[in-house]
Amino acid sequence: MTTSSSDSPAATVITVAMAQPFTDQKPGTSGLRKSSRQFQTPHYLESFVEASLRVVPGVQGGTLVVGGDGRYGNLAAIQTIARMAAAHGVARLITTTGGILSTPAASHLIRTHQAVGGIILSASHNPGGLEGDFGVKINGANGGPAPESITDAIYQATLSLDSYRTLQADPLPLDQPARLQMGAMAVEVIDGVSDYAALMQKLFDFDRLAALLKGDFRVAFDAMHAVTGPYATSIFEQLLGAPSGTVRHGLPLEDFGGGHPDPNLTYAHDLAALMLEGEAYDFGAACDGDGDRNMILGRHCFVNPSDSLAVLTANATLAPGYAQGLAGVARSMPTSAAADVVAKSLGLPCFETPTGWKFFGNLLDAGRITLCGEESFGTGSNHIREKDGLWAVLFWLQILAVRGCSVADVMADHWRRYGRHYYSRHDYEAIESEAAHGLYGRVKGMLPALVGERFAGRAIATADDFAYTDPVDGSVTQGQGLRLLLDDGSRMVLRLSGTGTQGATLRVYLESYVPPSGALAQDPQVALADLINAIDALAEIKLRTGMAQPTVIT
Repeated sequence: MTTSSSDSPAATVITVAMAQPFTDQKPGTSGLRKSSRQFQTPHYLESFVEASLRVVPGVQGGTLVVGGDGRYGNLAAIQTIARMAAAHGVARLITTTGGILSTPAASHLIRTHQAVGGIILSASHNPGGLEGDFGVKINGANGGPAPESITDAIYQATLSLDSYRTLQADPLPLDQPARLQMGAMAVEVIDGVSDYAALMQKLFDFDRLAALLKGDFRVAFDAMHAVTGPYATSIFEQLLGAPSGTVRHGLPLEDFGGGHPDPNLTYAHDLAALMLEGEAYDFGAACDGDGDRNMILGRHCFVNPSDSLAVLTANATLAPGYAQGLAGVARSMPTSAAADVVAKSLGLPCFETPTGWKFFGNLLDAGRITLCGEESFGTGSNHIREKDGLWAVLFWLQILAVRGCSVADVMADHWRRYGRHYYSRHDYEAIESEAAHGLYGRVKGMLPALVGERFAGRAIATADDFAYTDPVDGSVTQGQGLRLLLDDGSRMVLRLSGTGTQGATLRVYLESYVPPSGALAQDPQVALADLINAIDALAEIKLRTGMAQPTVIT
């Protein structure tokens, strides 16, 4: 590690005036996401960072973690944030070589270094490049997404900003680990991978995993030219001794190689074809742009994310880090109830929360749960306060190593034991906003009259817009999704998503439960066909969106 300094006469604090405040910067649960070109607008990034540095508690004299997924604008943004952090009195800034830092690794660094928080540069699974998206997310001292009280305060601060503070200083060299100085602020540039890899070694049996990966068990991991490439290469090919080439598309690129870094059957189609149609590989996995999502595949077997959470819950004690058992489990409302059945069997508390990792964070901080997950390919545990893609992949490999069977065998055994939740999510992307909100508003207005009506041959027992009272802090969150709960346990959920920058996305969730004694071999889309047709007729999806079929089916 080298040591140098940029503490020179040029390293002076200046105030930059802005002609007008930026009033469109209200961050959501996943932070502020806009087009890359929007973030290139003069003072746009700076105004959001200024507001954040004014609002986040403990900034002056505290430690801040900064890094991102390597997309276009990542390095320039780190330099901007570093200069502004120094101007606001941050005592220590921790960043990484090349600015590469996955979201789960950032959460771990915040927690281990007792930082006041972190600024994570990512638009998650959205495309990158100049014509793609960029994002900034604020994480709190617990390592998780900042609570709504903080993000609301940041937004309010942006409404009245007329200037921001920064430091005139030379750029930080980020090409190798180093201890630097920027004005009065100490800067630590670390490799970004070793701390995270060490954490994984505490949770999983790396000797057992190495024996599996060095044998005839073949693994294909697709990093999608995103942030997990260096992490996966270090863990799989170096620490565990998997063959070179196990990690595909492992070099992070500013535009993710022109791909869409969302690990699902549509965007990770090459990996899906390799696993579902081929015979060469036993296990396949992929992670998204910032490393917090995962997709799990076996030979001719796709693992639905809802089932994945249930399987991890059922097999948790096979991993050293969870050998003492679980405190509880939580899932987001749109996620299937597969984990609920396992939790009931094991005598564990099970919580149903709104979408958004901060709700899990409250339960984790309170010690109420150990595992948690969302249907959108995100699972995690109490080891950090974010979902964690590579962690989930290693957990699955741990289960396979101990049980000595295939992914398909694990799933078949799980369904025989707990029953099967046929489940699917249909995404209709880039819908014209007025049409999407018109469709959603119409169904919401129909809810009171739907109770007791017939739907796909079954009665609607409950029709509501999901609301949640947090069992830890008592806060109430409303308007989380339109639910139709049928009398046989089947569910239909509609939600509008704001994570994209091109129009609106309508997500339709379909679920039908078959007990252990029922038939289990049916394709989910076939098993759910009556629900698919019924929700299209009720919501007039094809008619109002003009789309003959979903953009993505998972």
